[in-house]
Parts: sequence; structure tokens; C-alpha cells
Amino acid sequence: MNVVDQALPVVHARIDAEGVLVEADARLQALNARAGGMIGAPLAVPQLATLARLAQRLRVLVSRSIVAADGDGDLDMWVRAEPMGDGGVRLSVSGWRPRGTWRADADPVERDIGLVGASGGWSWETDATLHLTHIAEVPGIDAAALLGQPMTQLFKLGEDESGAVPILTALAMRSRFDDQPAALRATGARVQLSAVPRLDATGGFAGLAGSAVAVESDDAAPADQTLAFAARLDRALRAPLGRIIAHADSINAQAEGPLRQDYVDYAADIATAGRHLLGLVDDLVDLQAIERPDFAIASEPLDLADIARRAAGLLAVRAAAGGVRIDRPGADEILAATGEFKRALQILVNLIGNAVRYSPKDGMVWIRAERDGDRAVVVVADQGKGIAIADQARIFEKFERVDPTEPGGSGLGLYIARRLARAMGGDITVDSAPGQGARFTFSLPAAR
Repeated sequence: MNVVDQALPVVHARIDAEGVLVEADARLQALNARAGGMIGAPLAVPQLATLARLAQRLRVLVSRSIVAADGDGDLDMWVRAEPMGDGGVRLSVSGWRPRGTWRADADPVERDIGLVGASGGWSWETDATLHLTHIAEVPGIDAAALLGQPMTQLFKLGEDESGAVPILTALAMRSRFDDQPAALRATGARVQLSAVPRLDATGGFAGLAGSAVAVESDDAAPADQTLAFAARLDRALRAPLGRIIAHADSINAQAEGPLRQDYVDYAADIATAGRHLLGLVDDLVDLQAIERPDFAIASEPLDLADIARRAAGLLAVRAAAGGVRIDRPGADEILAATGEFKRALQILVNLIGNAVRYSPKDGMVWIRAERDGDRAVVVVADQGKGIAIADQARIFEKFERVDPTEPGGSGLGLYIARRLARAMGGDITVDSAPGQGARFTFSLPAAR
């Protein structure tokens, strides 16, 4: 191994958008040559190449320590990988030193890092701006999506028993901290954090290297566990899916300038898939809620005709895109009922959305609001291919769809809608025949 003088200055290199080493200072060029590389060829030091690709993919500065092979030994080094405007990456490498099998004179920071790593749990690291540069593989956490994000996107920090936040004191003093209470935002699991500061060659703060250890909590009652699962699912998926949909819509709209048409089409497909998954999250969260024994729905006066108009309005763009017209109740129609506004709207969005989805191009969806004795009724009828009598009971069961090969929902929408309708003292029924469309009737108790 080539012994490196630690007093030598920081060395630099530039990698182009294809991962090719364009230029490098002599020491880094020599290390790359010993690994079998050269200027004008892909960077041959795997650890440096991996870090460069990470910065390139995330488009953020990544700063962390690595161990690189050099001959028959290893080198410890601190690397900053900074993305450039042309798609390439600039590397700055400092703190080179031989890595022995054992060092009795290891500096206090390195010794503390070893102690943190030995404390159990799983590891994480940040750069100088406290953006995540490394997260161990942990169930329920999308490590790849969190890299480059502030550490507070991973951890929700809390106070200790004295009311202090240990990490803040440690950052001010550039010292180690232990027993920082926190919770994982993705799962709600409680953890204790420990970390030590990383320093660059000049002694400046370069980030944190830490561990997270799970904290045992009291067993929750089954109903509480169900609610916690729904909350974790919602937290873990809703925000990432929202970002995916927003970015895909932006690309599809060519907000940043013209793009190739196939890229625009891909973005539309991504946004559609994201909305489908977000709908599935909504369904699963609702499923967990309605199957709890203490599930209850508010009872309030409603104008069911107004809710039907609102639901139709929410689906107007989707209907227009599919060439489907919606005939909704007139603006002067009123249908007094009793139920919960939010849930009644959810039911009608589901029924009208299904009617739009299964209607042919240039088809019509009719929505009628009327009173039937002591019932307030909204009828949603379409011109789709209809539902066989043998399938009409099955479509209201969990995860059931008449034709799973067709594009559509999760098979939970009608199950949830009927459960909600019945919880409000109403019901949903269907009247259909193959080739004759479908007619869904949503009823609630009428109000005077």
C-alpha cells in the first residue's frame, strides 16, 4: 500500500455524466491507476464511483467517509461529491490515511464512531447540512428515497426527561450525544439516537455518524394496533406518492420546457399509476377504520342533491378526458337527508367514478336525486357493459372485481361504500344486466 502524507492538501477529480474520470490530481490519479483505471475511462475505485453516482442521481452534495482498497491494504478518506451543472460530479478527497487492522492511537472521534456502531440498532449518517447520506436497510423505511433529505424527514426528534433536545446541544458543542428520543416518521416506531460529529481535514464540522436503537413500548390493544397500522401506512406512502404524482404531472405538462413525446407519455403513465396507488392507500386506511368495533359516523342534516352535484364536479375532468358526459341534478334541486357529509361525498365519488370508468366513449352517466318514502335516494346510472346477476352480490365484497384484468380500483371501493352507507342508516343496491349498463342506488334516511 502507498503510505500517504496526511499533511498534503485536499485532492480533486472531475467525473463526467457517464461516470468517466475526466481529470484528477496526481495522488487520486495514481490511486485510480493502481485500481486499474485511467483518465478517459470509468472511475475504477468502486467506493468513489458509488458516491459519485449517488450525488449524480440525487443532485445534492454528498459528503461521507469511505474505505478504499489500495494494493494489499486500505485507505480511510473523507469524500465530498458535488454535482455540477453539466451532469458530472466534482470529487474532493481529504483525510487520507492508511487503515491498519488495529490502531492503539486512534483519535477520539474515530473511537467514538466505533462505540456508536457497537451500541446496536442500525446506522445512519449525514453531511454538514444534516442531510442524510447513509441509512441502513430497515423494514418500513425507503432508504433510497430519503437519501439527500434532511434527517428530520427520517426522525421526529423529541425531548429527554429534562426537557432538553440532546442533539441541539451536541451540534453547538460539536460533541457526541446519546439517548436522543425520536420516532421514525415512516412507521411511528420509537428509537433512541446516538451520534458523533465527523470532521473534515481542516477540523470543520462535516456531518454526523450515528445509530438508532429501537425502544420497547407497552403492547397496545388490538384496536389501537389497527389504528396505528393505518396511520403508519398513511404516513409512509402518502407523501412520497404525492411527490411522485406532482413531479410526473410537471413533466407531463412540460413545465420546464419541451420534451420528447415518449417522455411526456411516460410521465402521464407514472402519474396515473401514482394516483392508483394513492387511491389504494385511501381504501386500505378506510378499511382499517370501518372494521374497528368502535367505528362510528356523525349524523347531521345533508342536502344529498348538492352532494351529488359536488361529486360530479370533482369527476368532470376525468369524464371529459374519457369522452363521457355527466347529467347531474339541477342547481335548484334539494334532497334533505341525514348522514355525514364527508362520507356521503366519498360514496358518491366512488359510484360516479365507477360509472365514468366503465362508460364507453361518448357515453352518458345520469345522476338523479329523489325521495322514496322515508328514504332520500341518489341513483347513478351508466351505459357500460353491465353486471351479470350472479356477480351483483360479489362486487360488494372485499377485494372483489368482476373482471380483474380490466383497469380499475382495488376491489375495496364498493365494499367500503356500502359499509359506510349502512353505518349511516342507508344502503347501496345495484340493478343491472349484461349489455344494459348498471344502476346503483344510494339511500339515506330522509330529513324533513
